[in-house]
Amino acid sequence: MSYALIFDQKALKFLESLPKELRERILEKAAAAKHNPIHFFERLEKRSDYKLRVGDYRVIADINHALKRIEVTLIDHRKKVYKKLPKEK
Repeated sequence: MSYALIFDQKALKFLESLPKELRERILEKAAAAKHNPIHFFERLEKRSDYKLRVGDYRVIADINHALKRIEVTLIDHRKKVYKKLPKEK
C-alpha cells in the first residue's frame, strides 16, 4: 500500500518558482517514494523529520507510518534548507 503525498503551501510555492525541469525531477522522486519512503528518505540527525535528496535540493518531510502519509513541509537548496527548519520542541 502506498503512502499519501501531501505538500505544505510553502513547499508548493517554492516548487512553482523553480524551472519546469527541476520541478518535475523533484515531483517524480517524491512520487516514487510513495511506495517505500524509508528507501528514499533519510532521517535527519536529532530530529523527527526526514530529507529526500534531489540533486542540490532537499525535500523535508514528516512521515507518519500509522496513517501512511508523507507530509512535505519544506523544499529548498541544500545550502539554505537546514537554516529554515523550525526548532523542534
